[in-house]
Amino acid sequence: MRPAASAWIALAIVLVVAPGVLGVASRTRALLTRRRGAPVLQSYYDLLKLLRRGSVLSDTTSRVFRAAPVCLVASTLLAGAVIPLDGRAALIRFPGDVVALVYALAFGRFLLVLAALDTGSSFEGMGASREVTVASIVELGLFLSFGTLAALTKTSSLSGMLGAPLAAAWPTGSPAILMTAVGLFALMLAECTRVPVDDPATHLELTMIHEVMILDHSGPDLALILYSSALELSIIAAIIVTLLAPRGDMPVAVSLAVLAAGLLATGVAIGIVEATVARLRLPKIPLYLASAASLGLFSLVLVLWSSP
Repeated sequence: MRPAASAWIALAIVLVVAPGVLGVASRTRALLTRRRGAPVLQSYYDLLKLLRRGSVLSDTTSRVFRAAPVCLVASTLLAGAVIPLDGRAALIRFPGDVVALVYALAFGRFLLVLAALDTGSSFEGMGASREVTVASIVELGLFLSFGTLAALTKTSSLSGMLGAPLAAAWPTGSPAILMTAVGLFALMLAECTRVPVDDPATHLELTMIHEVMILDHSGPDLALILYSSALELSIIAAIIVTLLAPRGDMPVAVSLAVLAAGLLATGVAIGIVEATVARLRLPKIPLYLASAASLGLFSLVLVLWSSP
């Protein structure tokens, strides 16, 4: 199978499995806390229900508010296209495409923040301010983590960082790679508004972050935002899966199976965290983010120190 074909199939797997990852996380959390909980496919049911409903738009909003959900999904898809989801080569690849990945995700967040401010609500403005504060530290951590992979693989392209060069670097760089994977998992929980930074299952006015910004969205617009959030989580989870199990030398079928299994395993890991860790108070969140970003910094120092 040609790399381009396997890349398309891998992207399709991520697109289909993304809502299911949230369902697995929710189901795992329910089982560990001895609750009945929602079925694994509940996320799919919710998206279909929202798609069948109409959207209610405020008279104070402009075209920015209407365009934000569509542009958010488009930017997230672009981020997925520059990642070698099949473990070999991305659909879009060029030197320095790691910068495109980080800022494709940032662009979608920027539009969502603009949409929140466009409502004229001070409450949503508060949520937008919190979102930007969290994102500023998360982006630093992402760049430090990818800097570690660039130093290990001697390349600035994600197709090299997460492809065959990563598998070749594993025997000597495994401590730094494992540290990077843990840091990325912690950053993923913050980027995708999961516990311990935020909890999409609760609506507490004084502690909400991401949920505040989308209170005025409804119907298909809300479905696009929720799906984009699930897709972003799955994209970052795919990077973590590739770090823990480099798939550059695996047969295509095995590589795709590892990707699907790894995404579902990430959902289980998220559920375990949400069942065992309490949500942090807002003053503690910057410390959590700084700790997660520091793992990327430590791994980068370790690689640079040990390199000849």
